[in-house]
Amino acid sequence: MKNIWLFLLSVGVSLATASQEAPCSSIIAPSIPETTRKEYELKRASAKEQFEKNTANADAMLWYGRRTAYTGRYMEAISVFSNGIALHPDDARFYRHRGHRYITVRCFDKAIADLEEAARLVKGQPDETEPDGLPNAKNIPTSTLQSNIWYHLGLAYYSKGEYAKAANAYRQCLKVSTNNDMYVATANWYHITLLRLGKKKKAKQLLDSVDPSKELIENKEYLDILMLYKREADFADPLLLLEENNTLRSSTYGYGVAMYCLLKQGGVQNARKVLEKIVSGNQWASFGFIAAEAELAKMK
Repeated sequence: MKNIWLFLLSVGVSLATASQEAPCSSIIAPSIPETTRKEYELKRASAKEQFEKNTANADAMLWYGRRTAYTGRYMEAISVFSNGIALHPDDARFYRHRGHRYITVRCFDKAIADLEEAARLVKGQPDETEPDGLPNAKNIPTSTLQSNIWYHLGLAYYSKGEYAKAANAYRQCLKVSTNNDMYVATANWYHITLLRLGKKKKAKQLLDSVDPSKELIENKEYLDILMLYKREADFADPLLLLEENNTLRSSTYGYGVAMYCLLKQGGVQNARKVLEKIVSGNQWASFGFIAAEAELAKMK
């Protein structure tokens, strides 16, 4: 099987080609604590070692790409996934993960193409739990291959302002969101998308389907956003709701607060203040930051 990889190398398909395709946005290295960075690098090295033992093995290649992305080497990870597609063109996982990283580098059209292809490949197939590369506190995966395909597709369309297509993706995602965490995360984005489409009745029905008493493992910030709408919260300065700026929660919850200001209160200036605070932070690769960046571009 190694000969297959050597053949690809001989025709110029290699990890070194990562630099040949420019990202759609200037890449900002993730801010990672030194101890965490060392852990990520060790896990990447281990994944690379396993991959090099059998370079045609889909699982080994997939994990090498995923571990590479966690260290912030997004374009290199995209190259790994591209090589995976060349060897395993019917494996939806490579399109799903490459699509995710195209979102990271703001190549939304390429992300959409990949994720639409992934959706086509899994159509009619049984879903499967997707193992976490960065496990939560309980080490319990909260998403599946299909829910991740639709979730990321929704975000790509949403970031482009194509809300009808985003709503369709989130509607499909909700069908395969089989646990509380994934349901709440999907409901959050779907709810905002419905409001943007002016579908207030559907948005209300979706909001009513969210049970705040159900236990969550890792998506509490999405529930907190939905609760703003349930409580019909009122506040003069939304910045007072935000915590430290440079955390994943600050960008995720912050974007939700900004959209509440914009969609529920009609407060464009308040929304802008929160969005600007998010993009002044260091969570460049987070979905909240990506959405905030796209929102500010639309405002301009």
